[in-house]
Order: sequence, then C-alpha cells, then structure tokens
Amino acid sequence: MLRSVVVGFDGSAESRAAAEWAAREAERRFLPLKLVHAWEAVPEPIALASLLGGETQQQWGERIPREAAEGLRLRHSGLNVTVEQVPGRPAEVLTQAAKDAELLVLGSRGMSGIGGFLVGSVGQAVVARAEQPVILVRAGERAADGHATDPSAIPAAAALSGPVVLGLDTDSPDDTLLAFAFEAAARHVTPLRVVHVWNLPPYFAYGMPADPELDAVLGKQDAATLAEVLHRWKEKYPAVEVVAESRSGSPAIELADASREASLVVVGRRVRRSPLGAHIGPVTHAVLHHAAAPVAVISHD
Repeated sequence: MLRSVVVGFDGSAESRAAAEWAAREAERRFLPLKLVHAWEAVPEPIALASLLGGETQQQWGERIPREAAEGLRLRHSGLNVTVEQVPGRPAEVLTQAAKDAELLVLGSRGMSGIGGFLVGSVGQAVVARAEQPVILVRAGERAADGHATDPSAIPAAAALSGPVVLGLDTDSPDDTLLAFAFEAAARHVTPLRVVHVWNLPPYFAYGMPADPELDAVLGKQDAATLAEVLHRWKEKYPAVEVVAESRSGSPAIELADASREASLVVVGRRVRRSPLGAHIGPVTHAVLHHAAAPVAVISHD
C-alpha cells in the first residue's frame, strides 16, 4: 500500500506552514499528501451557533481544510492532496493517522523573543506516542527559497537550505535514526552535520580546576568513536558531505545552537511500552522547545 505524508491541519497559521512544508516533502518523496482535520464533538447548541458570516462550526471545519487543499494543489501542480476529517481528540486522531503514514508533520508555535518552538499538549502527546517520524514545523513570514505567502494565505515554512543536523548518542547509535538523517541529507542535497556531545569530566561538578590534558584525551577518544560509528554510513551514502562534531557540554544547548543554521534537526526518541512515565527524553524535549529549525523526532527501540 502506498503510504502518504500526513499533516495535522486545524486552520491555524502553524498548521498551514506545516502543510506547506509537508507538500514540498511529499513532492520530493513522490508521495501523496493527506491533510487530517480532527474535530471533537460539542453540544448541539454550540455546534449550530453561527460563526463569522453565519457559518456553523461544522461548516467551518469542512471549508477550511478543503480550501487549504485547493491552494496546495495550485502551488504544487501534480501533487495528490486529499482531506480527511476525523471525529475525536486531536492527539488520538493524529497518533492513529501516523500509523499508516510515511511521516507526520505538525505545526508548532514560535516563541516570541527567542528562536524556538512552543510545543503544545497535542504535539507533545503525539510525539510521545507515534512510532513513525514526526516533524514539528513553525510558521514563517517567507520561505528561505523565496516562496512568499500563497494565494490561500498559507504562511510559508522555511525551506531546506542549511545542513541537516543530527544529534547522535554514540553509546547506543540507532540505525533508524542514522538512516533517516542520511536519507534526508541525500534527498535535499545538503550536508549532514552530526553532533555528539559528551559529558563534562566529574571535576566540573565539584568545582575543581580544569585538566586540559584530560579534556584533550577524552575529546580524541570520543571523536574516534564517532568516526567509527559513521564509517559504514559514509560508505553507504558517498554523495553526502558529512561534518562530524564531538564536543563536551550540554547536548540540548549544543543542538539548539546548531539549529540556527540548520534546515532540519533530527533527534531520537526511545520507544517505551509502559503507559507510565515520560516518553520523550530530556534532550529531545528541550530541542523541541528551543530549536530554530524544523525538528524531526525519530522513534526507535
């Protein structure tokens, strides 16, 4: 069965930007695009109450996704765009929709004053539960490739123009995560910047004087480990320019900093079957909130 690129759409500026980003990605993958609009049932008096122009909530919910799809077809000639309206809680609907998708794209609000996302409860719930790749995209005034706001007033999302940044844990490197990052860089013909951040030596925690020689030794050891992990992937994707960076510090801070020049940031999320506890790791959680570029969260065992 042909899978599709699915985007969660609710009519907001963020979801419109996500739809635009998803449309370009669907074109590159030669896949159809599906706009999924989740709506929750409300008491009949409220549902029948007129909105702007005498439009009911149901009529609005049907019209907005339909018009968005029409705009996407105009801008992306030949792209197969469909709309699916599903009753239910948005997080549950979108998580279910992701099961049959190549990837799921969601909108995320930019935080005023600092570069980054404000991931709402729906986005966090979907990221924590979906086992397919989930990409968080925020609205922008103009795409990096020159696309202005379209005739349907859909705000442009930043196009891929910088490197793909991969946050990698060399202690347990996952093939699913590495494959997604390398394929993204190859598909968009852009370099892959692999960032691994190793823990600071213990003396930092106790306020002891720094040991430059020890730092240098640890740095060389970590760089060698990173190079070993990437070796077979560089052979598999010879056309991808790989920049490997090994440094000490905070993984979340380093990845957020790297995202300023990135077109896409790729991070992992370990799948946890237990219904209890956190399902998004602390580094991925921080990157979701503070990255300045779209973020792809790849779940893995």
